[in-house]
Amino acid sequence: MNKQQEQLETLREIRSLMERSSRFLSLSGLSGAIAGVAAITGVVAAYIFLGLSPDEPGYYEFAVEENGKPNPAFYTFLSIDFISVLIVSLLAASLLTIRKARKQRQPVWDALAKRLVVNMAIPLATGGIFCLMLLYHGQIAFVAPATLIFYGLALFNAGKYTINDIRYLGVFEIITGLGASFAVEYGLLFWAFGFGILHIIYGIAMYLKYEK
Repeated sequence: MNKQQEQLETLREIRSLMERSSRFLSLSGLSGAIAGVAAITGVVAAYIFLGLSPDEPGYYEFAVEENGKPNPAFYTFLSIDFISVLIVSLLAASLLTIRKARKQRQPVWDALAKRLVVNMAIPLATGGIFCLMLLYHGQIAFVAPATLIFYGLALFNAGKYTINDIRYLGVFEIITGLGASFAVEYGLLFWAFGFGILHIIYGIAMYLKYEK
């Protein structure tokens, strides 16, 4: 029996070494939860700025003034709001991932990390350019769904180089984005669900599964 246990333990160690050599495992679940809280905070700030309640549709109507010209205050605030959420999320991801990597005695920036970043960057960059095209053509209502869809594609693509669970998050993000495409007037709520609630659920689940 002891011999069988030793063999099983050896197999587990071999499997762990193979997994570490082929996948980047230092991503922190807590950083996902923090990003989710930041996203919800950003959406709440947007509703307060616009003077809308969550059940009021058509947030994008404030993008245009009564004279038909673009509303600079709308674009300025939402840009600052979005960038602030992005900075908080990236800082949390970077700091907590570095801490986890050091705790596991794993390199933070190696070939696997580079592959992970590249595989996420291509869909994200494409989505960013596509969203700029939507803004250029005045289709701001579809920006929120597009960000969710392309972000989901980036996560699904990155699943080849990190934990498989991230692919499930990617699929749910894509589904949320497609749903938002059919109800664009509630795009901010879908954005809060996709980037906020889903991130919090995923982050807590990953923390309990891999880090606790």
